[in-house]
Amino acid sequence: MNKAPRAQDDASEIPRRRPTINDIARLAGVSKKTVSRVINASPFVRSDTRERIEAVIAELGYAPDPQARGLAYGRAFLIGLVYDNPNPQYVVNMQLGLLDGMRGSGFELVVHPCDRNSPTFLDDLRAFIERQRLFGVVLTPSVSEDERAAKLMADIGCAYVRVASVSLDTPEHMIETRDRLGGREAARHLADLGHTRIGFISGPPTFRSSYERRSGFEEALNERGLTLPKAYVLEGGYTFESGIERGRELLQLEQRPTAIFAANDEMAAGVLQAARQLGLSIPEDLSVVGFDDFQIASRVWPALTTIRTPTREIGRLAVGRLLGLEDDDRDPKSRLPSLVVRDSTAAPKTQGFGASG
Repeated sequence: MNKAPRAQDDASEIPRRRPTINDIARLAGVSKKTVSRVINASPFVRSDTRERIEAVIAELGYAPDPQARGLAYGRAFLIGLVYDNPNPQYVVNMQLGLLDGMRGSGFELVVHPCDRNSPTFLDDLRAFIERQRLFGVVLTPSVSEDERAAKLMADIGCAYVRVASVSLDTPEHMIETRDRLGGREAARHLADLGHTRIGFISGPPTFRSSYERRSGFEEALNERGLTLPKAYVLEGGYTFESGIERGRELLQLEQRPTAIFAANDEMAAGVLQAARQLGLSIPEDLSVVGFDDFQIASRVWPALTTIRTPTREIGRLAVGRLLGLEDDDRDPKSRLPSLVVRDSTAAPKTQGFGASG
């Protein structure tokens, strides 16, 4: 049986000139990008691959030219996080995930809050990327759902990954959170408890997640023979204050709902506040379900039943996708929305009361 040629067997093929990164890649049987990662001490290379590349480098006496490297990259070792999100905890969790994924890579994180409705939105985004000479960008909702932003990335040649509730791009540019599945879990939980009058507070229409969470919620209710009456659906802003306002509106209806699903935890916490202001007990008089499982969900009283979204893990995956790394072997189910049952939900006391109880 013929053995695979060793690096030193082929070294004689290199002309008597300064070896290049292409020579290293060819002799090691890997891509130029993988060689570059080893040169830059990236931890995202398998140990056996790293050893093979380092052996070729040692055999040829290869040393990267710093000036040539600078010209080749033309960019700093910086990754940008771009967001337009009213929920500060989402931004914090996403940052932590990105930092997890970048640890040991030599990359640093810079952030860019923005306003999609601003007339200078795209100009500001372009200026941020070009001024910082970013290696790549992670776009989060609702910026990630804006096709103009994705087109801008392609136009200026900036690597990017979009985090969104559905797939909007090619796999190398996407991390899909599948929010619709979370909406379905919320509906099943409340239906299984016996609730039939259920209210819903959505997020802003500019977020695709608002549509996905509501769609999944309604689909699962319909499967159980339940409907979501128009009077029981109100639009919130993904903020605590909007949760209070919309919660009060629902709870002051002549036939108030016995349960409310708020499309994020901030609004669900606002619903708890509104219920207390109206003298209602949770979960005896009203069950409340949130979405996200951020810190507020376990810190309010009673603690919120909610849909957990692994935002930090998604951030870590986004960096891996941006740097062209393969996903690790963690259970893919851990990246999907899942129900977390706490103290804010229970079977309805009765279905016959009105606004006064």
